[in-house]
Amino acid sequence: MAIRQNKVDEAIACFDERFNCAQAVLSTYCEEFDMDKQLALKVAGGMGAGMGRLQETCGAVTGAYMLIGLMHGKDTIGDEAAKEKTYALVQEFAKRFVERNGSTGCRELIGVDLVNGDKQTIADQVVAVCPKMIRDAVEIIEELLF
Repeated sequence: MAIRQNKVDEAIACFDERFNCAQAVLSTYCEEFDMDKQLALKVAGGMGAGMGRLQETCGAVTGAYMLIGLMHGKDTIGDEAAKEKTYALVQEFAKRFVERNGSTGCRELIGVDLVNGDKQTIADQVVAVCPKMIRDAVEIIEELLF
């Protein structure tokens, strides 16, 4: 299955507009899920920088997890098959992301303290690292879901 380069470009352009990595990934697929873009940006608003700068799970990864849930998530009582499929896809996404980057953790990926670090070093690392994480997340989502 071919990766739609326009989706990669759209997600990176969103990040370049100063939206966070989770917002960039989730909002890129609004049309596929008949979701309002503003709603997607708000929903993912707290997920950037590893969950509100906690530097836990990378925002690009959490954006991807939300997409997996939108496509396959359990929304009916008793639909355990949907739950299991969602969890299996999240695990496969994580496996592929780790194969490419060594971790799904923002702290490990960025390599600087986003709260207490030097502002210029932070800015440099975010520009150097985050677009690749977004690219990888979108490419993996394209492979898994589309």
